[in-house]
Amino acid sequence: MLRGHIQRGALLAAFAMTAIAVPVYGQDAVLDLGNKEWFSEIPGIGPLTNDQIKDWLSKPENHQPLKVKLPLGLSLGESQMKGLEKNPMTLAKIELGRQLYFDTRLSSDNTVSCASCHHPQEGFSRHTSTGVGVRGQKGGRNSPVSFNRILSDAQFWDGRADSLEAQAVGPIQNPIEMGHTHEAMVSGFKKIDGYVMQFQKIFPDSGVTIDNVGKAIAAFERTLVTQPSPYDYNESYKRFATLEKEDLDELKTDSPEIYAEYEQLQKAVAANPMSESALRGQDLFFSKRVGCTACHVGANFADEQYHNLGVGMSAKDPDLGRFTETKVEKDKGAFKTPTTRNVALSGPYMHDGSMATLEEVVEHYNKGGIKNPWLSDKIVPLNLKPQESVDLVEFMRSCTGEFPNVSSARLPQ
Repeated sequence: MLRGHIQRGALLAAFAMTAIAVPVYGQDAVLDLGNKEWFSEIPGIGPLTNDQIKDWLSKPENHQPLKVKLPLGLSLGESQMKGLEKNPMTLAKIELGRQLYFDTRLSSDNTVSCASCHHPQEGFSRHTSTGVGVRGQKGGRNSPVSFNRILSDAQFWDGRADSLEAQAVGPIQNPIEMGHTHEAMVSGFKKIDGYVMQFQKIFPDSGVTIDNVGKAIAAFERTLVTQPSPYDYNESYKRFATLEKEDLDELKTDSPEIYAEYEQLQKAVAANPMSESALRGQDLFFSKRVGCTACHVGANFADEQYHNLGVGMSAKDPDLGRFTETKVEKDKGAFKTPTTRNVALSGPYMHDGSMATLEEVVEHYNKGGIKNPWLSDKIVPLNLKPQESVDLVEFMRSCTGEFPNVSSARLPQ
């Protein structure tokens, strides 16, 4: 018999409610982003031909709206996914967005794409302090990550774009970034047959427009999600960790699917272990004393809010961040909370890229930020011991999961 006072039925129900997602994409029209091999682009090798595009577009399944499932960890935020009702995801739209994301023809001189500042090999960010646009121009802010945007509405450090669709087309006409105009960019893409075919099929009422460019890129970006991290595996396994052998034997007999999940998680924890330092760091991260979860909260470890940390406020003419959009006094110097997921891959840090390492970031919080009239009341000195600082960094590193496999090649000619 299962031990303790928990009845067998209640225990099995609890396990079933928290079961991890398994790949179900296919005839059920479910896109399981928990399978990092899911991505289905136009088949073929070498240059992308118009005949290949026509064949791809002729298949009804590529135009079927998809229900999205998120990976373990992020799946806790599935009820908070953004933009899917207004901009349903289909394989054809996602693939069009992939092409646009990597196409330098979005820029005025054909040198800059979305990936130039949000590159897969650099944590879908860039390892430069600020973004670099056409003619080598440097922006004033660090390139935000483009992953896990499916859980986010307002975009950019100051939240000036109210949707991922609006964000996707903003850099095109920014003189420092892509240096184009929407009109000229659209005019150029109307001359590329492979793009025209896709836009007309996917958006039959309007074809190639700047709004549809934004919809396609946003659909692709919503597929860029972090896979489970050591932290996620460890957390999910906890509900099995206290069961004894006879409990597991009964589980194996009465609920083989849940037992299979137990075995899967057991292997995942063994293959993706958290160090003792990371486990101590986890306790600190979630503690009231350190208070990281005052801002880094939820499935994506980000509250989607704006906070003044004091970064850059000592400058003669500081970047006022969110205030430039709201004109609300308390928003001066406030910037959007970034996710802690895969943060180890996306340095340098802060809105201005002024901190090269996570160790510097922890030390900034440890000393209570930089004093200024608008400093967030959540920022207070932490008085961490040296080992505690190390442990916090190790925990953040344990929040690293794989990215989906995405090809940057094969664009319309």
